[in-house]
Formats: sequence, structure tokens, C-alpha cells
Amino acid sequence: MWSGRTALRQLQRIALAPSGVTGGATAKMQREMSTLQRVYVTRQIPPEGLKILQESGQVQFELWDSDDVPVPRKELLQKVKGADGLLCVLTEKIDAELLDAAGPNLKVISTMSVGYDHLFLQELKKRGIRVGYTPDVLTDAVAELTVALLLTTSRRLVEATHEAKTGGWGTWRTLWLCGYELANSTVGILGLGRIGVAIAERLAPFKVKKFIYTDVAPRPELAGAINAEYVSLDELAKQSDFLTVCCALTPETREICNESLFSKMKKTSIFINTSRGGVVNQEDLYQALSTGQIAAAGLDVTVPEPLPTNHPLFTLNNCVILPHIASASYTTRNAMSALAANNLLLGLRGQPMIKELKL
Repeated sequence: MWSGRTALRQLQRIALAPSGVTGGATAKMQREMSTLQRVYVTRQIPPEGLKILQESGQVQFELWDSDDVPVPRKELLQKVKGADGLLCVLTEKIDAELLDAAGPNLKVISTMSVGYDHLFLQELKKRGIRVGYTPDVLTDAVAELTVALLLTTSRRLVEATHEAKTGGWGTWRTLWLCGYELANSTVGILGLGRIGVAIAERLAPFKVKKFIYTDVAPRPELAGAINAEYVSLDELAKQSDFLTVCCALTPETREICNESLFSKMKKTSIFINTSRGGVVNQEDLYQALSTGQIAAAGLDVTVPEPLPTNHPLFTLNNCVILPHIASASYTTRNAMSALAANNLLLGLRGQPMIKELKL
């Protein structure tokens, strides 16, 4: 398993060789530039990825030079015309309209994300377009953030900070701002992959009594690393003191966390989601939290994103919502950028990508 730092060092050393543009005459360089493959980059990606593209000697690229505002759809449809490759992020919908606008030259799409629900995979498969993505390099960062969100929620840190700032901190009280401990608890993992394992590894020193998980099928090799027991979804809900959602968003998992699941959970349970917002029915979650069916929830992902500030979930003291920052460390975002750039260049060369979706 790559850590962010290890992955970044390896990706920096891949050193995709320049395509022969050395110290020759300017005219020669201009001729070679005219034959380079054309790439559009939909965001001002972190510097390690841009450096790889710039130093490859393989492509000429143009980018939407902003990290604050996504490229407008109209602009994107114009810029992709005739492109050989596209490096995008999860805010761009890569659908039939965009692929039609790009035209037949487009052979490779590289997304700087582990999720790919913004990509219309059937359209890409039909057109023979290869897809690279960036799993694994963000495992450590997501696991760390999940633990941070779990502790923040279970120990009511946001509420406590507010009380300290606004004068609510008065005399010592026996049950004021009490939360729930990890020691001797059962932690449930919905969707056991590398991130789920990494979360369990970080929680184990807190003296968790038991790890349980559910998935489409038992995963004994991964489960063995954390001594986790496979259970049904119903049992996961019933037994978990802390339930962490780590599954991908698929037709089968869409809104899998709904009234049925919440109704089976303990009233003292903490629900954490750092996977995709679409796996949760947010109306059902609001009801579960507002009625005391479950104790609290921590979310790094929502539907939509950003979640409107007037959404009912924001009115609840027992719900902590973050703006999708699980992979937001400098090391991890640079590693994702470098991996996306390398995937793109390798794909354009017709070579195996480091991380490629099998369509």
C-alpha cells in the first residue's frame, strides 16, 4: 500500500522520457511542438502534476488556470475540441455531449480522483477511450481524516468549541457535553477496502473491542489484517457503536444508508461517511438525528456539493459536516496530481497506465 509520501517520490521518479526536444535550434523545437499531442487540463492542478506534463516533452497543454472556480461548461466544450487527452477533476461531467465536442482525436481521459461517478463509463467504453484514475495514494489522508471526524463527532468538539467561544462554559457539570468513547466499542465498516483497513489500523490503539464489516462478499485477506468479522448489513447496523462508510458509489450502494439501516442502529451510535454523499439518504439521516434514533453523524461528503447552507442537516448540533476535504493534504494532492499526469502520458503513448479503469 502506497503512503502519500512514498507514492509521490515514486511518481516523481517515473521520469517519462522527453520526446527528443533537447538543446537544438528554435526552428526544430517549433516543428516538434507542432507535432506534440494536445491536452486540456480542466483545473489548476497541484504543481507536481504540472511539472511532469511540462517536462515530458510529449504534449502541449492548456489549462483552466483557476483552483477556485470550475471551468464553465461552455468554455470546456470549446477547449476540448480536437484534444488528444483530457486531465480532469471530479467537478467535470464527462458525458456524450463533451465527447462529441472533443471529437475522434480524444483517446485518453485521466481524472485526478479516486471516484469516477462523474464519468459516463458506457460512453467512454463505446468510443474506446481509456481512463486513468488516482486510487491508493489518498488512503492515508482519507483514513486520518475519517478518524479525526469520528473523534470530533463522538466527543462533540464542535459543540464544545462553540460553548467556549460564546460564554456557555460555566460551572463544571457532571454530564455536560458528554460523548462516546472508542475503548471497548464495536466499529463497523461498510465496504472493506484499503481505506477501511487503514481506518481500523488507526483506531485499534484506542482499544476498540471488535471490528466488523460488510461488503458484496467476504474479503478474508483484508479482514485478516485487522481481525475483522464479516456480517450482514443488518448485523452491521445493529452491532456497531461507530459505523464508518467506505464503499464506492454504485447502483447497488446508492442510498444504502437509509431509514431501514438507521432504524436498526443503537441510539448511542455514531455514523461517519467519508466515501460518497450518494450512498446516504440525507432526509432519512436528518430524521434519525433529529429524533434521537442515532446519536450523531459526521459527513465529509454530501449531495449536492457544496451542500446549501440552509440545508436542515446544518441546523443539528449532532451533525458535523466538512467540505469534502478527506484527501486535502499537500502530499496527497500532489501525489494525485502526479499520478494523473503519468496516467495521461502513458495512455497517450499506448502503454499501460499506473492506475487504469478497466471498462
